[in-house]
Amino acid sequence: MKNKKLTAQTQLDMLVDFGRQLSSETHFDKLLALTAKQISKIIGARHCFIFIKDEKHGEWCSKIARGKGLKYTEVHLPAEGDSIAALVARTGETVNIIDAYNDPRFAKGLDLITGFKTETVLAVPLLNKEGRVIGVFQLNNKENGAAFDKNDEGLLRLLSNLASGNIEIAALYEDVKLSNTEIIYRLAITSEFRDQNDTKIHLRNIAGNSYRIARAMGLGEQAAEVIKDASLLHDIGKVAIPDYILLKPGKLSEEEYELMKAHTFYGGKILQGSKSKVLRTAHKMSLYHHERWDGSGYPAGLKGEAIPLEARIVAAADVFDALCMRRVYKNSWKISEAYKYMLERSGKDFDPKVIEAFKAAFNQIKMSYIGAEPRRQ
Repeated sequence: MKNKKLTAQTQLDMLVDFGRQLSSETHFDKLLALTAKQISKIIGARHCFIFIKDEKHGEWCSKIARGKGLKYTEVHLPAEGDSIAALVARTGETVNIIDAYNDPRFAKGLDLITGFKTETVLAVPLLNKEGRVIGVFQLNNKENGAAFDKNDEGLLRLLSNLASGNIEIAALYEDVKLSNTEIIYRLAITSEFRDQNDTKIHLRNIAGNSYRIARAMGLGEQAAEVIKDASLLHDIGKVAIPDYILLKPGKLSEEEYELMKAHTFYGGKILQGSKSKVLRTAHKMSLYHHERWDGSGYPAGLKGEAIPLEARIVAAADVFDALCMRRVYKNSWKISEAYKYMLERSGKDFDPKVIEAFKAAFNQIKMSYIGAEPRRQ
């Protein structure tokens, strides 16, 4: 059944709600998804593409291609090609096509990619505050079967103006987040590469394990992402440990073990006093990830919930990975053996609630280790 035309009051109410939702979302991909959904509803379009310029690869990329029957949700088009997105970006003008397959401006490439037949098109540029084109909003096919009219053009330009500032800010925020994550990752490598054969794999596993345990414990996505990023630095204090201890292939002497334990102290010193939420979380992890639930750990002998939750999570993630990975002083364990050990140490080394979450997330966690076990010598 064809949709009835929205009343002016309904559209106004939807515009107000759209503005409210825009102001509360800073995650780039979520903001694009929200924008595509609201634009489709307000104007009544079957498909909405939001193309953003990918400067690195010289193309227009739409991660959000919202609509029924699409084969793909991510579309890449050449920046200087013959697509509608490229045309709008070059001219900075609105394009309104009422019969796509009989209009010379329309190229069928997008339909070949998506498996959808375009009948009508409405596209407007997404401009930043300096007037530079940073993207293109493209609607295909009205729900009621009619062509897009002047009212639709005005609405889409208005929606583009409403969304442009938020999209640009979200893109900058995403870039800063990626940069910060890369810095953290590179710092983590400095503390791990000396005693790890597969540093990148180890860091990936620690981050993934910590994130999945956090989510299984009911933490929100944002909180779990902080734990994921912070977990990379839990052993940053190892930079202060001499190689003759860190790389020793056998059991450490009592004196050497005491020196090794000091990596928690050094990690705490390196990360203390930061204003960053990720680094504050990493500080707790680095200082307390060797504490044990029963109070027998170090450096402070904390017991139970006196140990910060972030440290309890990364402790479980780290021990499981350490068991499954080969080190200079040990061979890798089988996944089943490591899993059994984790469950046996619940209530002793590990928080029982963390182990319950570990069990709940185990089907996902173990996928990182399948094919890598075990390498015996």
